[in-house]
Amino acid sequence: MLYLVCTPLGNLKDITLRALEVLKSVSLILAEDTRRSAILCAEYEITAPMESYQKFNEKSKCAEIIRRLSCGEEIALVTDAGTPCISDPGNVLVQSVIENDLPYTLVGSSCAFVSAAVLSGFDLRSLAFGGFLPEKNSAREKFLETFKSFSGCLAFYVSPHSFKKDLQCFYSAFGARRAALVREISKKFEECVRFTLGDVPEFTEKGEYVLVLEGKERECELNSLSVREHVRHYMSCGLDKKEAVKKAASDRGVAKSEIYKETIDL
Repeated sequence: MLYLVCTPLGNLKDITLRALEVLKSVSLILAEDTRRSAILCAEYEITAPMESYQKFNEKSKCAEIIRRLSCGEEIALVTDAGTPCISDPGNVLVQSVIENDLPYTLVGSSCAFVSAAVLSGFDLRSLAFGGFLPEKNSAREKFLETFKSFSGCLAFYVSPHSFKKDLQCFYSAFGARRAALVREISKKFEECVRFTLGDVPEFTEKGEYVLVLEGKERECELNSLSVREHVRHYMSCGLDKKEAVKKAASDRGVAKSEIYKETIDL
């Protein structure tokens, strides 16, 4: 297990009991600055071995850490102060852990959307929080419109009972973005379900959810074409109309129905 451990911003007494328990039990602590982390460890008599893990060596150390995790070791990652991955080292390692299907969790955070963003494994150089969607459909469309120009990661709170309905709103607004549905954060049945907007993932209708959307990709050059020209391009490449419409919709970040309306006679 890889533990991403939140550490106090200032006062060392702000650390959680679970964070202390984890740091005392792991076989290795990866620290952004070993000198600063040593102060915390000395304060709470934490004696686990410590190694440097910061932005200059995070890629080169990944393979060895993955090897040790694969062998069953428990390893903790801490940054100077705050939450790993949030403008701090950790994202490269988390992505590698996900790719290797190894377990990981976040310890010590008390903010659900921040925790979910870290657990998603997405690039968190910038992150925006949208809270819950408004109840009325017209208000939802206007609300989500304000996030369309934001290029970073997005996090929203969603209800398990309205999740399928909400998904259509998110898909209409943002197109086929990669997403992560995170539930039961820090509890026994913590879960992170990864999928693509436009699909409905299998999920448990229980608990509290955070939906995290990956930051939008760089604007597709084909978007400078008209919608009809965009679809014609893909059809000329050998795709049937259905697939061409789907691809153009993904490029433009809009619902397939919008593209279909403008190309119904093609």
